[in-house]
Amino acid sequence: MATLRYSCVHVHATCVRANLNVEQFIDEIYMLQHTLRIWGNEFLVMPDVSNWEVSSPTFEMVPDRSLRRHPKGRPQSTRIRNDMDVRETGEPKLCTMCRTSRHNRSRCPHRVYVSGQSSRNAGLQDDE
Repeated sequence: MATLRYSCVHVHATCVRANLNVEQFIDEIYMLQHTLRIWGNEFLVMPDVSNWEVSSPTFEMVPDRSLRRHPKGRPQSTRIRNDMDVRETGEPKLCTMCRTSRHNRSRCPHRVYVSGQSSRNAGLQDDE
């Protein structure tokens, strides 16, 4: 905070120990006298809002619909895609468990079922 010339406790302690004048290291705006001078002025009371004069705008304000949030549906990704994200044409998607095509992890014939797993998922495997 030395570049802002802001009053810090360690500056005061160091100046007292070295018998230096603290005020030479602190900007005037942070001094108590300056703060009291600012707050010593009288603040005018705002008139009642109902008495304010409101002029009609010379133009019609129309909201920009493109800036609205789209709360329905799946959220849109804000990720910036690059060459690494592009799949080569002709390469099919592979199952993440057995690395073969034509099915995914949830439909993998090599999937191991743990006891207590939903019978609904197990039943789907039997149907195939």
